[in-house]
Formats: sequence, structure tokens, C-alpha cells
Amino acid sequence: MRIFAARLANHFRRGRNGYPQSRSFSSLTKKDDLTLEEEAERKIGWMLKLFFAGTATYVGYQFFPYMGDTLIQQSVSLLHVKDPLFKRIGASRLSRFAIDDERRMKVVELGGAQELLHMLGAAKDDKTRKEALKALAALSKSDEAANFLGSKGALFIVKSTPDSSEDSDISTYKSNILKKLDDKDLALSSN
Repeated sequence: MRIFAARLANHFRRGRNGYPQSRSFSSLTKKDDLTLEEEAERKIGWMLKLFFAGTATYVGYQFFPYMGDTLIQQSVSLLHVKDPLFKRIGASRLSRFAIDDERRMKVVELGGAQELLHMLGAAKDDKTRKEALKALAALSKSDEAANFLGSKGALFIVKSTPDSSEDSDISTYKSNILKKLDDKDLALSSN
């Protein structure tokens, strides 16, 4: 009987996997342990996310001053360089930046419109002409910028620009600018 009682006691002390259970001095169950671990992982995950967001914000504040007005100034300064590639890069930047009247007028105030006219007049290849005309077309969407371009002789410079047989965009930009400047010229002459 003693043997049977020892086996029965041993059977009740074993866990589901057949090994004897160790005494747990904690009042938590395995389910509570898992929820504590999950909660700790969640908190550490949030701390890592906050650290990453803080780092990204810091880095962003270091780089964003190079955008905005400083970018316009840099783009206008690229128009002063003798190399046509840099002139094209500056004109391309200005055409992408001129999305509203305020920014277009900022380009005009910084001398970008005048430099684009000089660039167009001195251009020797179609790529340079195209970028200059594209930027001038973007600027001429503003009435004030179109008035400035008209006062600086843009109508004559754009009309004297040769058309390209290879690139149809040149004639498209050219016709858009001429239409806007002709409309401004007619409005000024009727007043």
C-alpha cells in the first residue's frame, strides 16, 4: 500500500508534461507572466519609436533650413555659373519651386527672372533653352511676374528663340509664354 500511495502522490505532483512541478514562490500564474512580458515589450517598443521619432525630428530640423528661400537663392546662384549644366539645374529647380504667386515673386525679387532671360538669350543648345523656357513659363503664370518679364523685354527674347525640330516642348513653352505676355501687352495698351 505504501508503494501505491507514493506513486499516487508522485502522480499528483507532476505537471502536464510529466515532470515534477517546482514550487513557485510567486503568486502569478503563467498567464500573468505572459501578459507582463507583452506589456514590457509594448513599452520598450514605444520607447524605441519615440527615440526614432525624436532623432528624425532633430535630423529634419538640421536639413530643412536648406529648403524654402535658401533653395531659391541657391537655384538663382546656379544661373550665374558659366556651365550650361548648372544653369539647367538651377532653372529646373526654379520651375519646380514656382508653384504659387508668392514663390514666383520671390524668384523675381531675387533676380531669377532676369537671369533666366539672360540664360535663354545666351543658350546654345536645346536642353538649356528648354529648361529656361520651362522656368519662364512657370513664372509667367503670375500676373506680377509676367508684368516684370514684359518690362525686361521677355517678349522679344522669347520670340527670337529658335524652335527645335527635335523637342516639341520648346515650342509649347514658348507659345505659352508668348500668349501670356501678349495678353499682358494687350491689357496694358487698352488701359
